[in-house]
Amino acid sequence: MAKTNYQTIDEYHQAFSGEALTRLETVRKVVNEVVPDAEECISYQIPCFKYRGYLIYYCAFPKHISLSHPYSEAFWEHFKADLEGYKTSKSVIQFPMDKPLPETLIKKIVAFRKKENEEKAAHNKKRA
Repeated sequence: MAKTNYQTIDEYHQAFSGEALTRLETVRKVVNEVVPDAEECISYQIPCFKYRGYLIYYCAFPKHISLSHPYSEAFWEHFKADLEGYKTSKSVIQFPMDKPLPETLIKKIVAFRKKENEEKAAHNKKRA
């Protein structure tokens, strides 16, 4: 991939077409529906949403779309069954291009991350 300097999610999306672009736009739409107050930004040269901290990152590759964040143990335990069959690592979930994009699962993931961030912010506020 050529060196980039994306400043906005729109600029990132413009680098793609076809199914990859459709999937990127779907992820963006889902995040905005679940967390309308989320701030769009670019971090590590990929789209990112912030809501009381970093919420979720996403990006496209030739064979998959990735959702990423350094997910918690509670996250992995909660989504263990839902993520069976998907390639995952400590911080990445890959959704293959040759299978339907699981919008409902992505909504649940984003909602879970929103709740985690809200709980963390409330905990930090109590400590301050």
